[in-house]
Amino acid sequence: MDKKGGGRSTPRLLLLGADGQVGWELRRALLPLGEVRDMNRAQADLTDLDGLRALLAREQPHVIVNAAAYTAVDKAESEPDLARRINADAPQVLADHAAQTGAWLVHYSTDYVFDGTKPAPYTESDAPHPQSVYGQTKLAGERAIAASGCRHLMLRTSWVYAARGGNFAKTMLRLAAERDSLRVIADQFGAPTSAELIADATALLLHRLRTDPALAQRASGLYHLTAQGSTSWHGYAQFVIAAALARGMTLRCAPNAVQAIATADYPLPAARPANSRLDCTRLQTTFDLYLPPWQTQVQRLIDELPL
Repeated sequence: MDKKGGGRSTPRLLLLGADGQVGWELRRALLPLGEVRDMNRAQADLTDLDGLRALLAREQPHVIVNAAAYTAVDKAESEPDLARRINADAPQVLADHAAQTGAWLVHYSTDYVFDGTKPAPYTESDAPHPQSVYGQTKLAGERAIAASGCRHLMLRTSWVYAARGGNFAKTMLRLAAERDSLRVIADQFGAPTSAELIADATALLLHRLRTDPALAQRASGLYHLTAQGSTSWHGYAQFVIAAALARGMTLRCAPNAVQAIATADYPLPAARPANSRLDCTRLQTTFDLYLPPWQTQVQRLIDELPL
């Protein structure tokens, strides 16, 4: 760390995928940690592996934060090569560079690496068994990073949403304003997790790694990161509509008019895990981190929307 600032060396952070949900929040959350170079899809194309290598050689980051991914879950079924290039081959390039230079790599993964058949929340030691191309390519990326030997934080999360752009909550509110009833899947369970929480937690983890050398020596690895608790998509929709009505929004559909349906009633090209619940004990214990209940930031999202 060669550049000085405030009497201390200033880390250089390279953020990839800065225009995505998590990346947008990371642009804010990472700023107190050092010099952040944030790259959107046009500036850092993860399908161009040679270009990615050149970018890394030019920037020489101390920390690489990869918030870029191929996330079109259903489309990936017909574009497996593209999904693999972005979700597996590009992380391999990042990991190889981090291993060679000693940089830290932060990479985000997904509940889709599991098949969703376990009755309890998944831990990091549970064997992955992805049922979709998306899940398979994300698992391949995880394994490439682990095999590289680089210092890394792999953070699996689930049901990600953000205030910026579209999300499930906003879709439910739009439909609830148009319709007297809704049909929502009730047999898939997970924890709605805000991009804001993921970004803030990431910044805190990196700060602790920098300020606690003993922690940095042992903390490299795989962690689960979601909000606390769980719900179904059906329960999520009911909570959103009830919170919006309590805030004074005008909706046609009441919470009790949200009808529960099965996954089989809403077929999609890619299989979804029935159980997306992730056990975050390892993260909380290792970093002394508190993760709030999922309702907390969903409520905040509702409070920030215009009436």
